[in-house]
Amino acid sequence: MGEFLGAVLKYSFMQNAVFAGVLASLASGLIGTYVVVKRITFISGGIAHTVLGGMGVAYYLGVDPLAGAIVAALGAAVLLGFVNVKAKQHEDTIIGALWAVGMAVGIVFMSLTPGYNVDLMSFLFGNILMVTNPVLRILIYLDLSIILLVTVFYRQFLLIAFDEEHARLRGLPVTFLYILLLCLIALTVVILIKIVGLIMVIALLTLPAAIAGLFTHTLGYMMGAATGLSLVFTLGGLAVAYNLDLPAGAVIVITAGLAYLLALGGQKLFINRLKAKAEKETQPSDGSLA
Repeated sequence: MGEFLGAVLKYSFMQNAVFAGVLASLASGLIGTYVVVKRITFISGGIAHTVLGGMGVAYYLGVDPLAGAIVAALGAAVLLGFVNVKAKQHEDTIIGALWAVGMAVGIVFMSLTPGYNVDLMSFLFGNILMVTNPVLRILIYLDLSIILLVTVFYRQFLLIAFDEEHARLRGLPVTFLYILLLCLIALTVVILIKIVGLIMVIALLTLPAAIAGLFTHTLGYMMGAATGLSLVFTLGGLAVAYNLDLPAGAVIVITAGLAYLLALGGQKLFINRLKAKAEKETQPSDGSLA
């Protein structure tokens, strides 16, 4: 750990990596909570894998790949939002199609790019150590947009996350709010791709929130806990990866996965102890049957 801290103090690329990890944790904690509560992980995966198509087209056109990622992610979010409202019975099929076609389009356009020298693996598996200052500025703007919109629409998102029908009865624009939430998920996906890559983005989006959801069912507390856990997994995984010379994105996700398994086991043990204690307290003190 001392070697990692020394590198953070010494090298600007490590400082950028830590800052990017903090930004990713904020977005993951806030938006991942909605994904877990509303159970839309599959939709989030469809949005995430469409991003590669946007990146591929952007590279082919000579545009910043992050711009292509943002456009593709937002486009997929709006499309899936309308599909959910207008043709819910076909939702799974369309998500699967976006998932596969988005990646295929990205690979095709990257292969067609003149003088192609893009490391596709960095998009698929992330490279937090390669976050530059311009990319960091984009991540800051995306994070601020997410925080602002979650703050403004917190109560409305709360209603559509837990009881969409009740929100409709109260006269809320459910379709607009749902699509807006998917757009925030899209922006979060773009942020997380720079940290853990396209393949593993759903893990970091959902696992911290899923762990937090095991121990609290209040949305605000769940967001705070998920943000903290995401920060621990990101910086802890980064430190381990740096010291052992391993891919940072993979180590971050493995850390989150192991923590989720431990949390599940700990929750089960805690519940079993509570049940045993309750059964013991209901038994007569002399051991006779009631």
